Amino acid sequence: MSTHTTVREETSTVGNGTAEADERLRRWRLVLGGDAADGTGYGLAGRDAAMDGALTALYGKGDKPRQGRDRSAGLGASAPSVARWLGDIRSYFPSTVVQVMQRDAIDRLGLSALLLEPEMLEAVEPDVHLVGMLLSLNKAMPETTRETARAVVRKVVDDLEDRLVTRTRATLTGALDRSARVTRPRHHDIDWNRTIAANLKHYLPEYRTVVPERLIGYGRASRSVQKEVVLCVDQSGSMAASVVYASVFGAVLASMRSIATRLVVFDTAVADLTDRLDDPVDVLFGTQLGGGTDINRALAYCQSRITRPAETVLVLISDLYEGGIRDEMLKRVAAMKASGVQFVALLALSDEGTPAYDREHAAALAALGAPAFACTPDLFPEVMAAAIEKRPLPIPEST
Repeated sequence: MSTHTTVREETSTVGNGTAEADERLRRWRLVLGGDAADGTGYGLAGRDAAMDGALTALYGKGDKPRQGRDRSAGLGASAPSVARWLGDIRSYFPSTVVQVMQRDAIDRLGLSALLLEPEMLEAVEPDVHLVGMLLSLNKAMPETTRETARAVVRKVVDDLEDRLVTRTRATLTGALDRSARVTRPRHHDIDWNRTIAANLKHYLPEYRTVVPERLIGYGRASRSVQKEVVLCVDQSGSMAASVVYASVFGAVLASMRSIATRLVVFDTAVADLTDRLDDPVDVLFGTQLGGGTDINRALAYCQSRITRPAETVLVLISDLYEGGIRDEMLKRVAAMKASGVQFVALLALSDEGTPAYDREHAAALAALGAPAFACTPDLFPEVMAAAIEKRPLPIPEST
């Protein structure tokens, strides 16, 4: 049975030649690309034909030669033609689809260099992945493009801050309050779970109750620095999205008076970007994506800056592909944990799920009591709250 016959029979059962059947044929035609063998026999006109042209320009070339009217990639290497195409797809598709198509265009058609031209940047739909691409091209970026690129990055950063700031501050403020335990709390500040656990030896069987001799309560976060947070971020090329999110979270943490925040990025060298934390865009343009990885050197630098180990949370964000001295790295982690540092290892800080990572190093960290897992931006405040309170981390089940 031919594909044409199969599609016809399927659609006839749905609408028997009605608008619903036509809509199904239309969708199949847009998906299959209009070759003679697509089996729909459906023609496109107007807006549908224009949408098909935009899809053809990007997805026309398959892995195998095709018969009939072959879809062939038609963007070429001209910035004006690509900019027009970007404008077209923004008018035809929702922003989430546009972002996927932009990434596919960069990967399939090698358009990275065109991002250095202002007319291209003005046409794109900004997202985290585009920011990562721009940062990787930062050193090659001409001055005529730099301000446009900063505007693109600024829009993405502002959108992320709108999404993340309020919840992060609220979650961490609550964690700081709970971590400031006091022994003479007011009634509404009593932590009953900890109070009962600490006074079980004062249980009176005849009254079936506990008479607490020592109350444990929640304090209230003071205006002075209570915790120190060190974000140690791998800036190798595969970690681009994590670098973007880490810069935003670093700026949020730095804005909280009770948390002293340090941001360190590394490849084979180490760069301390703490003095730029008031502006995540400055942080991002201070990174240099790509290159090797020396986690041990980065951790050595971070360790040298820790002054209050028992009040410090160190977050290593890396896929753990270590190019430095592995044994020293693990000894350093063990030493920091022994001194009281809360050590958190994140394989990624992004929405992309768990990346490729060094499983041997991840297992070694887990053996030291520092399990490594991928973390979404929405989960990150909860992870930090747990670390501040020194309770088990909310590790996703899929890790």
